[in-house]
Amino acid sequence: MAPMEKMMMAKWRTQLLRNVQGLVLEAGVGTGANLPYYPAGVKVIAVDFSSRMLELAVKKLPQTKAEVELKVADIQALPFSDNTFDTVIAACVFCTVPDPFQGFRELRRVIKPDGKLYFLEHVRSENVLLGPVMDYLNPIVLRHMGSNINRRTEENIQRSGMKILHCDKLFGDIVKRLTVIANK
Repeated sequence: MAPMEKMMMAKWRTQLLRNVQGLVLEAGVGTGANLPYYPAGVKVIAVDFSSRMLELAVKKLPQTKAEVELKVADIQALPFSDNTFDTVIAACVFCTVPDPFQGFRELRRVIKPDGKLYFLEHVRSENVLLGPVMDYLNPIVLRHMGSNINRRTEENIQRSGMKILHCDKLFGDIVKRLTVIANK
């Protein structure tokens, strides 16, 4: 990762995690890039579909102040009871989830009615020129990088029954930090 990108992501991750509390689900922990930014006093259950990613995340555990448990789990079929978590975090995840709508429905199911969900995602631009270009390039990017660049994340969140309280545009209208409630 380039130094400038690393600095931007560090700032965005710090902002993403500043309000976490209680029992936290990190959906799609990947290599554990968020782990160093969790505050003390929270318990994090961090899941990923890939056991290989969790092997990489283990290496970041010494850098965190939080109590963290890593588990293999599919965001589309989470192994947790309804209304389990106080906070849900997902960062740069929904570009790779096969059925993002189902993933959001699962997060809504496991968050407590008064819980908050925080997302840091790259999404399809609404710009009349850039959006179609992203649609055109998506199959190529997906094939070579495994990531969709044209996901309509805000729309999927709302379709799942949740409500977006706040949206920060971090890089044009392509990278966004979203604060969401389950709206149960």
